[in-house]
Amino acid sequence: MTSDGTNKPDVSFTEREALFYHETIRPGKIEIIASKPMATQRDLSLAYSPGVAAPVQAIADDPSMAARYTARSNLVAVISNGTAILGMGNLGALASKPVMEGKSVLFKRFADVDSIDIELDTEDPEAFINAVALMEPTFGGINLEDIKAPECFIIEQALRERMKIPVMHDDQHGTAIIAAAGLINACHITGRKLEDIKMVVNGAGASAIACTALIKAMGVRHDNVIMCDRSGPIYPGRDDVDQWKSAHAVETKARSLEEALVGADVFLGLSAAGALRPEWLEGMNDQPIIFAMANPVPEILPEEAKKVKPRAIIATGRSDYPNQVNNVLGFPFIFRGALDVRATAINEEMKIAAAEAIAELARERVPDEVAAAYGVDHQFGREYIIPAPFDPRLMERVSAAVAKAAMDSGVAQGTIEDFEAYKLSLKARLNPTTSVLTKVYEDAKKNPKRVVFAEAEEDVVIRAAIQFRDFGYGHPILVGRTQAVRDKLVQLGVDDPDSFEIQNSADSDHVPAMVEHLYNRLQRRGYTERDVRRMVNQDRNIFGSALLAIDAGDAMVTGLTRPFAQTAKEVATVLDPKEGEVPFGIHLMIGKNYTVFLADTTINERPDAAMLAHIAKTTARVARRLGHDPRVAFLSYSTFGNPSGKWLENIRDAVHILDEEGVDFEYEGEMAPDAALNPTVMKLYPFSRLSAPANVLVMPGLQSANLSAKLLRELAGASTIGPMMVGMEKPVQIAPMTAIAPDVLTLAVLAAAGVLS
Repeated sequence: MTSDGTNKPDVSFTEREALFYHETIRPGKIEIIASKPMATQRDLSLAYSPGVAAPVQAIADDPSMAARYTARSNLVAVISNGTAILGMGNLGALASKPVMEGKSVLFKRFADVDSIDIELDTEDPEAFINAVALMEPTFGGINLEDIKAPECFIIEQALRERMKIPVMHDDQHGTAIIAAAGLINACHITGRKLEDIKMVVNGAGASAIACTALIKAMGVRHDNVIMCDRSGPIYPGRDDVDQWKSAHAVETKARSLEEALVGADVFLGLSAAGALRPEWLEGMNDQPIIFAMANPVPEILPEEAKKVKPRAIIATGRSDYPNQVNNVLGFPFIFRGALDVRATAINEEMKIAAAEAIAELARERVPDEVAAAYGVDHQFGREYIIPAPFDPRLMERVSAAVAKAAMDSGVAQGTIEDFEAYKLSLKARLNPTTSVLTKVYEDAKKNPKRVVFAEAEEDVVIRAAIQFRDFGYGHPILVGRTQAVRDKLVQLGVDDPDSFEIQNSADSDHVPAMVEHLYNRLQRRGYTERDVRRMVNQDRNIFGSALLAIDAGDAMVTGLTRPFAQTAKEVATVLDPKEGEVPFGIHLMIGKNYTVFLADTTINERPDAAMLAHIAKTTARVARRLGHDPRVAFLSYSTFGNPSGKWLENIRDAVHILDEEGVDFEYEGEMAPDAALNPTVMKLYPFSRLSAPANVLVMPGLQSANLSAKLLRELAGASTIGPMMVGMEKPVQIAPMTAIAPDVLTLAVLAAAGVLS
């Protein structure tokens, strides 16, 4: 029974927010969306009966046609029975569903692979094997997940033998591939060869055994690897090991992990927190390679290892240390490459190719544009032997290497004739905005700011503020009536509401400074000191903006309770535009493979040529910061003078201004939206300076801009961020009144990270 006398489970705040995330908008994390038009009777007739008969017959005549006429060649099943869920143990098939949905999302996010999660309610390996094998006609690949050992070995081996599609247990091989890539580079730095190194593996579960097997396949000698379990080194004749452990038994006099480490070059840990004591490193060779991959706490913390062996190369499974061994570097791209050549298996050659491609990528110089956009700020060395998880080059490099290995090893049913063209097609599958936004969130964590949440009595706002603090993005300042805000915090499950800073105009120590500052600003605009004091005391937007004005906060997010124009007017009462800037709004429309920036969608009703040029330059700058090479189109009802009419001169003059300034991005106009976005229409204007469809759309006036943004948000199905306001002296974001907590959180992080400044 919980503290409130109910029988509900006692849920901590972070768990509560995770539950809210999974239930909000619609339950779960995935949905099915039709890839063909379904609007008319003709569409339905083609999709089903009678039109579907034609592809049915084609596949019956030639099964390979399934790749041409169905989604099978881009469809992976993520399958579990829930016997080893994360670090939580055997909680059953149904409980594993959130994890499997999450894995499906990662497939889509990182490699544009469609994925469906399947949870099988059985712990009988034979029943599991039969159920999965029967689904071969449905899927192009099978990703096994969270199945306990030793059943996972039995299941994977049987399915690989029975099925003619790629089958991989990622818990085993994903970790193995990334660890192998890191080992290649660690040996490169320390001047070692794989065939010469002496290694100790601590842990004998699925991941450890898979890592050991792959590393041996890459050249590490069997007799140079000592595998340890809880009872110590595994050697021939030990009577308490199964067939999978005994396959890695070697003759050794060592009877403990400490003894096994004497003279070792490499420690590979997939065991438990603290399993490797610092003093045991004394017996290892100089410049030891330490992969401490237990999660969430590694076998040894890097700082502890460095005290004993300062020249050690260390990798962990954690994102807050260098050299993270993260499966997301591998499995999406391995399946991408396997699917694209319709491989019948994922074999050792493909795994080795993936590891080598990942290792090679880390050794290459990180291009400046990748470093700037994705936060990959290291170059190859002891602190950077594994690429960053969000390096966009992984898609093309790893997928292509796996596809080629499948072809070379004879398991590919299709071929790729032009690998350079294939790499370009892979690059085009992904939208860089999603990766860059992740980097923005990381930047906010590294440099946390004080963000004012001006409407903290609203559920949506306070949820966002709580997440802002709990995820480490900065310090939220909650504006509202003290008790009302505190009650909301308690209601949302916060155990320590008094730890939040609440600013109430009725008792805030900042009020005198706010009134003085604002009165000095407004006294010659018809305001008395009483007027100013009333504004500060009664208006949360005035109060919140004043906190920024007196440097009691760094950024602000507001907008949930009032229309944008009214909120912007209140903010402008306190804060000025940045020197030399024109405030305006940008809507960010994010589709599957594209991002479009629309400006100005919020403030300037009829911008003149100079303002349009300024809006174009500023929006192009924001686009660059979010990972895009800007291509600006000045939109109009007219395309290069057809039809002619009023209101075109300011657009043409804006283009001339950019001509004279010699800006470093593509731009063109005046042009209708189809001439800016549709490649077929663009071909009618070969003189256009745009090399590809525009991604920055500068609108001629506020009416068209605001209408377009809201229509796209409601009808187009793209994700929308914004409106995002730029050009103010302090970062202020005004969320739409319909925003939900994730929208407010994103705007708060963007403001804190300075992306829009």
